[in-house]
Order: sequence, then C-alpha cells, then structure tokens
Amino acid sequence: MLITDPPGIDPSSLRNRMHGRVSAPGDLDWDEARQAWNIAVDQRPAAVAIPHSTDDVIAIVDFANERGLRVTAQGTGHNAGAFDTLADTILVKTQEMRGVEIDTEARVARVAAGTLWIEVTEPASPLGLAPLAGSSPDVGVVGYSLGGGSSWLARKYGLSSNSVVAIELVTADGELVRADAEHHADLFWALRGGGGNFGIVTHMEIRLYPLTEVYAGMMFWPWERSAEVLKAWAEWTRSAPDEVTTSARLMQIPPLPDIPEFLQGRALIVIDGAYVGDETAGAALLQPLRDLGPEMDTFAMMPPVGLSRIHMDPEGPTPAIAGGGQMLGELTDEAIDAFVAAVGPGSGSALLMSELRHLGGALSREPEGHGALARFHGEYMMFGVGIPVTPELAAAIHVGLATLADALAPWATGSSYLNFVEETVDPAQFYSPEAYARLRRVKAEVDPSGRFRGNHAISAD
Repeated sequence: MLITDPPGIDPSSLRNRMHGRVSAPGDLDWDEARQAWNIAVDQRPAAVAIPHSTDDVIAIVDFANERGLRVTAQGTGHNAGAFDTLADTILVKTQEMRGVEIDTEARVARVAAGTLWIEVTEPASPLGLAPLAGSSPDVGVVGYSLGGGSSWLARKYGLSSNSVVAIELVTADGELVRADAEHHADLFWALRGGGGNFGIVTHMEIRLYPLTEVYAGMMFWPWERSAEVLKAWAEWTRSAPDEVTTSARLMQIPPLPDIPEFLQGRALIVIDGAYVGDETAGAALLQPLRDLGPEMDTFAMMPPVGLSRIHMDPEGPTPAIAGGGQMLGELTDEAIDAFVAAVGPGSGSALLMSELRHLGGALSREPEGHGALARFHGEYMMFGVGIPVTPELAAAIHVGLATLADALAPWATGSSYLNFVEETVDPAQFYSPEAYARLRRVKAEVDPSGRFRGNHAISAD
C-alpha cells in the first residue's frame, strides 16, 4: 500500500532532474499549471510536472517511487472530473510532448504523448489517410485511445483503441518499454481500453485508413420537432449500413459571441455524422432525413480532416459538467418520448446538449487481437453536458443529468463508456467481467504498489 500522508514535496529536487517544468502549491504558476481543459474541475495534486522528453518522465517516476507518491498523466484534461482525488499524486501534464510522424507505406502515425487529434488529421488528410479521431479537434490522441475512442468512422472500423499498433511507456520501475502484439502482450491488451492505470505513455503508434473523402456534415431543425425527428432518425438507424455513423442531439445554444449569429440563443435538434462512400450513395442514404425538411443541411463530400469540426465541440479550456456514457439497447418510440420529456421542449432542463449516438456495426463486434475494451455493449449511447456559469446553474445541470439518466434507465444495458463518464464510478461497469478481472491481474503484475492511476482507477487483483 502507498502511504497516505507522504512528506512534503521539495519541487527543486524534481526540477533538478528534469528539463521540463515543475509547479507546486504556492508557486506563481500553480493555478495555470493544475488547470484541466475542463476548467470547472478544481485539480489539487501534490505537484504538477510538465515533461519535455521520455527522460523527464523517467525522472518523475523515479522521484515518485522514492517518496511513495502516486503518478497520473493528463494530456488535455477533457475527462478530469472522474478523479476522486489527486492528493499525494504528481500530475504529469504531457502537453509539451508533441509531434507526429506518418509512415505512408505502412499507414501508421507515430505520435508523442501530448499530441492533439487535429495535429494528426491535418497532415494525414492530404495523404489520403484518416485516423479514427475524436469529434473534437483538441482532444488528445493518447488519453482518447487508452479509453477506447469512438470516432465518426467507428461503425465501419471499430474502436480507436483497437487500431493502436504499439505503445511506448514508462512503467512503475522507471523503465521504458514498448508494448505491442509481440512484446509485453498482456500489458498491450490492458492499455487499449484500460486507461492510464499501467504507466505513463510517451509515444503511441496508430493505424491510418486509406480515405480521401467522406460524405459528412450536419442537419438541424427547430427543437419543437424533436420527437418527430428523433423517431424518424431512430427508425432510419435500424437499417443503416456500417459505413455510416451518426448522432442526434438536443441543443440549447447560448448567445455567445464565438457562436455563429444565426445559431446564438437557439434551441435545435441536430443530426450529424459521416458516411464512408461516395456522394451519390450518401445522398440516397440520407434522403429519409432530408425528407423531414431540415432548416440547414451541410452534408457534402469533404476530406477526413473536415470531420474534426462537424460536431461543433468547443475548443480551448471550457467549464463543463457532463455525465452519461450509458449504453442503451433498443431505442423505441417510448424511449424517445422519455428522452424528449427529460431534456427537450417544456422540460426546463439546464443541459446545453443531450446526445444519442448510434453504435452497432463494427462497434458491436470483437475484432481479432482486440484490447481490454473489445466492443460496446449497446446499440446507442447517451450523454449530456451543461456549462456551469453560476453555482445555481451547476446545481441545475446535475439535476438535469440525473433526470436524463432516470428517464432512460428502462432502456439502459448496464454498461457505460469510460471516456464519457465524468464522475467517480466503479470501473467494472466499463468492461465484461472477464476483461475486468484480467485488467486487475495485469495491474497486479506491472504495478503492484499502485503507483499509477487513471482517471477511472483500476486497482490490483
């Protein structure tokens, strides 16, 4: 067991071992250093270390071993709210470890720990290659992939974690190892879906897919038509091919200056997504949705880099309270009515966005050589988020998230997706019982003292 109240940290001792920066409580840069992307989360670790290299990461782990401290890594902090505590923990911010190398022949991208998805999609797209990137351009590649990763190409190609080729990381004994299908195979399995519980990743290699264009975009309608549009979308998804991945969202857009004027202050029902195929086939596929007469329709052929912004996710540090990630089974008309009653017109919900993502396809199948998160156990996924600009609104958002979860509980499968769960929960709900038991065994083998912890902590068996 780790000691629970270790001696105070002398930041100068760690600084002397690193080229990167170290910040501790009382330093002038402390508040800036400990901030996550989600600025609503008040992170209070024992210290923040910002490495520049693998050698810096090794120095941090050695320092933590000497002083009985935990270590956790964070690229951006999009899912920072899931930590129960960072006491006695060095928070390793990998934001300055950036870089992308693309092997066009092998169709593999090698990325450094702090690399953002837009830094991969931008150079890959002109080469006719696409990663299984997140829906937001400023999400980190590593954290997203360690947790699973569900992209706009997911129903065609599966979870992003299962397209990881190799991972280099510093383990609990301060050693740099390369884990892949032939080396440290159990660790490689655990890393792909098990989060940041097994070491500090320094580099990751991910598979790219030959793709020059996709048919993608968004449609929206006034939210008074939410039930009608959602029921039509749900019916449409039941026969949709694996080549198309979509989501449907109820949105209450605030009147903020960085939002296009025609959207400011509006409430909408939005359907967005991507089809892997040509324009003619894509247009025919989406015709039932177009027949609903959307107010705006941006679906068109675009290079894969265009997928980075069709979801209109906020970029840069943002306050947010989010919840959900629950998997749903059949999305019946009754489920749609419950969803709309909870967060749609007349509900009074404080949620900025309430989303349903269509899963199935490759997301429902276990690929050969998969990682700990082999597939999703559901046909749809639910997620909600609000922006807590006042304490009163923060309280209302929590009520809205609970209301949403309760409303759709009859259709929940009991499984959740760790990248979309932003509170402390039992991580067993993310995995099959067999996979969770194996994750705990791997944890006991590679990190018996519990040196590392992900935002969803997995303890040793």
